[in-house]
Formats: sequence, C-alpha cells, structure tokens
Amino acid sequence: METITTINPATEKKIKTYKRDSKEEALNKVEIANKAYLNWKNTSFEERSKLMHKLADIFDKKKNEYANLATEEMGKIISQSKKEIEKCALVCRYYADNIEELLADKIIETEAKKSYVTYQPLGVTLAVMPWNFPFYQVIRFAAPALMTGNTAVLKHASNVQGCAYALEDAFKEAGFPSGTFTNLNVTSKLIKPIIEDKNIVAVTLTGSEPAGRSVAKIAGENLKKTVLELGGSDAYIVLDDADLEKATDLATFGRLQNNGQTCIAAKRFIVLEGIYDDFLKLFTKKMQNAKLGNPTDEDAYFGPMARIDLRNEIHEQVEKTIKQGGKLVLGGKIPDRVGAFYPATILSELKPGMTAFDEELFGPVASVIKAKDEDEAIALANNSTFGLGSGVLTGNSERGEKIALQLEAGNSFVNKLVASDPRMPFGGIKNSGYGRELSSYGIKEFVNTKSIWID
Repeated sequence: METITTINPATEKKIKTYKRDSKEEALNKVEIANKAYLNWKNTSFEERSKLMHKLADIFDKKKNEYANLATEEMGKIISQSKKEIEKCALVCRYYADNIEELLADKIIETEAKKSYVTYQPLGVTLAVMPWNFPFYQVIRFAAPALMTGNTAVLKHASNVQGCAYALEDAFKEAGFPSGTFTNLNVTSKLIKPIIEDKNIVAVTLTGSEPAGRSVAKIAGENLKKTVLELGGSDAYIVLDDADLEKATDLATFGRLQNNGQTCIAAKRFIVLEGIYDDFLKLFTKKMQNAKLGNPTDEDAYFGPMARIDLRNEIHEQVEKTIKQGGKLVLGGKIPDRVGAFYPATILSELKPGMTAFDEELFGPVASVIKAKDEDEAIALANNSTFGLGSGVLTGNSERGEKIALQLEAGNSFVNKLVASDPRMPFGGIKNSGYGRELSSYGIKEFVNTKSIWID
C-alpha cells in the first residue's frame, strides 16, 4: 500500500500519513464523478446556488480550523491563512449570486425566428492544483465548475493532502451530491491515465511550467481542453514620481507575502536610475526589518518555505546569480535553525541572462534592476519568457496606465499588487500559460458554447 506523509515545514515534524489511491481506485472515483454529472447537470441554478452559499458558510464557520491546517502543512503565516479562507467564502458567494447572469443565453439577431448562444456543461473536469494556496486555488476552480453543472476531481499537491480532504468533506457537509467534488490522492505518474480516461473532458492546472507542458501534451494528444496558470516573474516598474515610502511598503509585502511563494508576487523591481539608490536603500531597510518567524506567531511578517528542497533550490538560484555578477544586498544565507526557513533577500545589479532576471524566484528573494528611462524599463519588464502579472508604481495614474497597456502580461496593475478578483479574468500569456479563470471569461472556459438556430 502506497502512502504519503505530510510534514510541517516549520518544525520538520510529521503531521499525518495518508493512503494513496491506486490507479483502479482513482479511475473508479472518476467514473462515479461522471455518473454524478449526469444528474448534476440537470439541477437548476437556484439549487446549485443554495449549496454554494452553504459551502461559503462552512468556510466562515471553520475559518480558524482550515487556516491552522494550511499553516501547519505549508507554512503560511496564520493571518494570511485566515484571509485565504475568507477569500474562499467570497468566491463561493460571488458565483452563487451571479451565476444566472454569467451564464445567461445571449440572443443574436439574425434572419432566423430565434437564434442565440447558450452555455452548457461538459462533464468531469480534472484540476491539478498547487500547495501555495491550498484552499483558495481549488475553490477558484471548483466554485465556477460546479455552478456550470460540471463535476470536479482534484489532484492536489502531496504536501497538502489534509487540506484536500478537508475540502472534500466541506463539499459533502454543504450538501453537494456524492461525486460532484472528489479528491484523488494519487502520485504524478497517474495523471496520464486519468487524463486519458474517457470520463475526463477537460483539465485545469496551476503550477510550474514543466508540469503545465506535461499536462498540456497529454491532454492535447487526447483532444481535451486545458487551462494553464503557470509561473511568473512579475515586473514592477518604479517611476521617478513614485512615493518611495508607499512603493517600498508595497514592494516588501509583495515579495514576502505567502513567504514569497506566489505566482503573481512582485519579483523583479525595475527602478528608474534617478531614484534607484534611494529606493534600494529604503527597500533594504524594510526587508531587513521584516520578521522571519514561526508561522503561528502573530508578529511574524513571513515564515518558512513549504519544503526543504524548495528552500535549497532558491538558495542555489541566489548563489548562481552572484557568480554571474549579481550583487547580494541582503540575506542569501540559510539560517542555522530547524525548518525550511530562508531570509528576506535582495539581489541587485542584474541583467538579462542572469538567473535572478530570467528565472522565477519562488521564495523571499527580490531582484532590483536599474533602468535609464521609461522606455528601457518597459523593455526590461517585457524581456521575460513569463507573462502573468505586472505593475507600475507612480504618482501619475494616467502615466501608469499608458505603461500598463504596454506590459506583456495577463494582468497589469497600477499602484497596487496584482491579485485575483472573481469579478475580473485571471491568467497569463507566454510561458505563464493560457486560458482564464474567474469572472464571465473564466466560467466559460469549460462549457459548450452552443449556437441555437430556429427557422
């Protein structure tokens, strides 16, 4: 019998051991999900909305329980874990309240007696989800999927299986029929036969670029729709008219939020040379003062990374960058303590071709880059294989908007950190993936957009 044991990244102590699903068990669950779909697709929006509101209420009621579980399994500081659970409830209520408008038939004026576009569910959708937002990433997919009439099976990250089973139990407690949402505790090697199974109609993945390429290849060979939300190396352009206090506050939180492990985190700060030295000095001071601590401590600004191997990987990226000519301004040393801790780190004097410029740094490491003018800043921002998020920090919002429109990314925010919002589409371009989640755009990714013509 194959098992997986979750480990607390702050203490390195074992949390719980879970039995893995075999291939036969996983495919049987997929078949049950398809049988559930045949009934679920015929339920009304009103019925689905009632259950989704109950799910939101469960997130409210069990906020502390779920937050503690997320913090224990992946190291998120407790205050941010609570906000993640609150956001789950928000997303559930958004789709419960707006589903009829989001999926309303669209009348098309033609010479027909009646012609319109309607949106119908497809079937069982597989979600391959990451550990960094173990509740929210799943709900971001599952709430719209179930509201459309699809059913969902989840392949969650191995280190957050407690969260995965908690989510499955929450859907059951809310009254969703058996099989509408199911956790598959499987290894990555079983992803291929699951995607190939006749009952799976589509796949959504949030994760690394290599994982996205692998899943897209399997799905493509089987002609199944995919949505991919992959990594990012988000550039934030800091203009010479920016308020440096506000800019460095935002930069510090943006880089250390979720312990630096966020796809849309601010990662590359491209600063105009006139304010570069002042920005770097103030940013360094604030990053240095940000307390690295146990994620359950209320005064901790950030906590450990999710796993020891991930901590070691980002340290290797830092050391490689220094060897390439980058300057270590702050941090860059593995602490002598138990746990997957890594200090707030700043690298400067970076150029294209260096690891900290080209690659995604998925941890508390900031890249600070000097630009001689606005045009060079835009060029440096766009000099990336990624295109998920981007930002502009400026005292002139009109100037910021003009630059935001030139940034090659799925999301560009002015004077605010990029964040997902259920009212707005979310996703990337280039190697950051394709397709969209959330809003009216995301909910229509996994439906049959069907033309009806009556003569």
